[in-house]
Amino acid sequence: MITATAKLRYLKITPRKARFVVDTIRGCSVNVAEARLLVSPQRSSAPILKLLRSAVANARQNAKLDPAKLVITEIRVDQGPKTGRWMPRARGSAGLIERKSCHISIVLAESATVKLPRYTIVAPAHPMKKKHEHKKAGKRKVPHAAAETGDTEKHDEVGPVPKPGKGYLKRMFRRKSV
Repeated sequence: MITATAKLRYLKITPRKARFVVDTIRGCSVNVAEARLLVSPQRSSAPILKLLRSAVANARQNAKLDPAKLVITEIRVDQGPKTGRWMPRARGSAGLIERKSCHISIVLAESATVKLPRYTIVAPAHPMKKKHEHKKAGKRKVPHAAAETGDTEKHDEVGPVPKPGKGYLKRMFRRKSV
């Protein structure tokens, strides 16, 4: 059986938190695992997704495997080195703070029993392209209040739109106590 592997080392997340995410994708096909990692709110899901995509690229490039038929056969989270920090405590003593890290390794293999991909994963559009298109068009955004009343003529001239409510009274009533 031909396999493809990828390793992520020295990830600054505790192994226990990484294992929580890894357990959700163990044994899944690559498409399902990628979809689960994309919607997962945990902080460790982003680096694990990057590792999974790297393993798929390794399988496609080096082993010439079909990405649609790949399955996660093994994924392991091992403990990495801990860095120690000290926090001052009562009566001159010190308490140890351990910053843990982990190593993650993933093994992909081709399976004949994999169904067709359930999800279509589309890369998000680049946010910078919208800014450039907006500048090229030469259009100016109209504030919501002006758009509702249909008063677009006042904001067509070039220059900044004045912000209402600046002054002494706004600062006075922003304070919590007088």
